[in-house]
Amino acid sequence: MEAQGKAGVFGPAATKEKRAFGWRDKVGYLCGDLGNDLFFGFIMYYLMVYFTDSLYINPAAVGVLFLVARLWDAFADVTWGRFIDTRKTGKNGKFKPWIFRMSFPLVITGILLFTKIPGMSNGFYMAWAFVTYILWGTLYSTVNIPYGSMASVISNNPNDRTSLSSWRTLGSSIAFLLLGAVGPVVLFTNNEVNSSHFFMAAIVLAILALACYISCYKLSTERVVLQEQTEKTNLLKTLKGVSKNKPFLVLILAALVLLVVSMLQGAVTTYLFKAYFGNMDALSFIYTSQSVLAICAIPLVTPLAKKFGKKEMAGVSTIVGGLIYTALYFIPNVSLTTFIVISSIGFFGLCFFQTAIWAFVTDCIDYHELVTGLREDGSIYSIYSFIRKVGQAVAGGLGGFALSVIGYDATNKVQSASTLHGIYSLNTLVMGIGYMAVGAIILFLYPLNKKRTIKLTEDIVAKREA
Repeated sequence: MEAQGKAGVFGPAATKEKRAFGWRDKVGYLCGDLGNDLFFGFIMYYLMVYFTDSLYINPAAVGVLFLVARLWDAFADVTWGRFIDTRKTGKNGKFKPWIFRMSFPLVITGILLFTKIPGMSNGFYMAWAFVTYILWGTLYSTVNIPYGSMASVISNNPNDRTSLSSWRTLGSSIAFLLLGAVGPVVLFTNNEVNSSHFFMAAIVLAILALACYISCYKLSTERVVLQEQTEKTNLLKTLKGVSKNKPFLVLILAALVLLVVSMLQGAVTTYLFKAYFGNMDALSFIYTSQSVLAICAIPLVTPLAKKFGKKEMAGVSTIVGGLIYTALYFIPNVSLTTFIVISSIGFFGLCFFQTAIWAFVTDCIDYHELVTGLREDGSIYSIYSFIRKVGQAVAGGLGGFALSVIGYDATNKVQSASTLHGIYSLNTLVMGIGYMAVGAIILFLYPLNKKRTIKLTEDIVAKREA
């Protein structure tokens, strides 16, 4: 039955002359996040230590930079999401063209971010860090917002969307596997930052990322076409609709806490292996093992979600992961091997929510349409991305401030005992409490359990056909 020309519903013959959803879409969507995370992961893992140990910027100043940049990016996300929602769908889709157009300046800026001009003053390096990092983050929004929004128009089938979420996570895991396995070996010489190696790595990653974005553009198909909104909306009206969307409000709360904890972990883990354990080769090993575990979790997510529900699976597994990290703090005199084994088990518990989270987002977009009658994929995804950037801002600020508070000094060859204890606490107890909080939010506050998610899909279909 053809849908009527109402705001926020599917247009007639929306999938006419479009090939069926299949492997090309999955691989194409994988390539998109692989491209994203080649640089995002590079920055998450290594940018702070590059700033502190190569440019010799004070950790507290780096924290301020991360806080300011991510807050700026958060507003850039919403602005760009609103812009995307006002664009008409062209012959190549609504979202794909922007991924292709903006990927070129994005990767060029990524190279500039890791370019160190020799012999300049500390003030110059500080200014260079601020300008290039903020510019990179702004351009990242112009690619990531259309990429994330595109999932809802590749298919309107919930199982297809869960599959896309899994393939997206696989792309991310491949990027982090590459960065974790090779990064510590290539980027550091005698346990110290090698600036020229960072620059060469940025060039290689830029070329790979650009190839991934082009593959995403070529392989993915936007087959779900929406009727143009007959009713013009504004941000205030969208936010009013969001205020009625309890699943989305709970999800962004969980995502905010998750991003704060995981980004903080990404920032301080390098210091744990560099200063506490004094073994950067082991950092490569743990990053590799975590990426492999994330990949191993991917094929388990869809069957577990079908059997127990996404909410139930994600909530329980995240709490278990948090408990394991917390227990690690209380084990005395932990050896490097013991730390790697136990923390990897805890990390595995976290992989299920991180894999399924994008399917949660598409459910929330559907719920927004159900309660408001408006289909605002770009705006809703950009609001979600806004919250993620706030989480990244807080985490980046906390990482720098925490290192400063515990007394980390990059000019010291050996850190004090209290500093080393602080580094270890950040990587265990703080992580554990944070992840348990995320699991509890999902398990006890998120309203879309398995039964209600199935009912939501049925209600959306009925409303579109009415």
